[in-house]
Amino acid sequence: MSLFFETIRIERGEIHNAKYHNLRLNGTICANFDIKTSYDIRDYITLPEEEGIYRCRLTYDREIRDVSMSPYRKRAYHAIRAVDADIAYPFKSTDRSAIERLCETRGESDDILIVREGLLTDTSIANIALFDGLHWLTPATPLLPGTMRASLLEAGMLKTADLTRKSLQKATKFALMNAMTGFYQLKNIILNY
Repeated sequence: MSLFFETIRIERGEIHNAKYHNLRLNGTICANFDIKTSYDIRDYITLPEEEGIYRCRLTYDREIRDVSMSPYRKRAYHAIRAVDADIAYPFKSTDRSAIERLCETRGESDDILIVREGLLTDTSIANIALFDGLHWLTPATPLLPGTMRASLLEAGMLKTADLTRKSLQKATKFALMNAMTGFYQLKNIILNY
């Protein structure tokens, strides 16, 4: 079995969305090893002394195995290609081979948008949201339920819906969200669907 990991944003000495990372980490351990744990990521992360935004990667299986930290660099997006795939990625696993194979089909696009059984899920590294003119909608069945997505759903800023390629055509805005980027509305993005 491969390891699992959490990618955590550290900024100005603050660990972002610790509650949701803890829920996912402990839930993943319970689901995969039938062990109830109450790990708190804050007990394992040494905050950097230097200013800036950091990407913390916490790797685990039954136990926390490694914690690493690196400066964060935001990715640029100009084009995203929708690809049909019948894959599952219910846990944030270090084995991303199925997603990596799909990324090889992106051509000139910066990333892929995975479509499973006709429904939009996620990009290779982020949950998505579409603005329908009234609400920000996120797929009801994402590939991986993200921590930023969970926090925005709880705050009432997102609603879940079954989203299709037609939903992309009708949307007036498109956003990505993950632990590192937060909620990031893409402007002038080319969506190849």
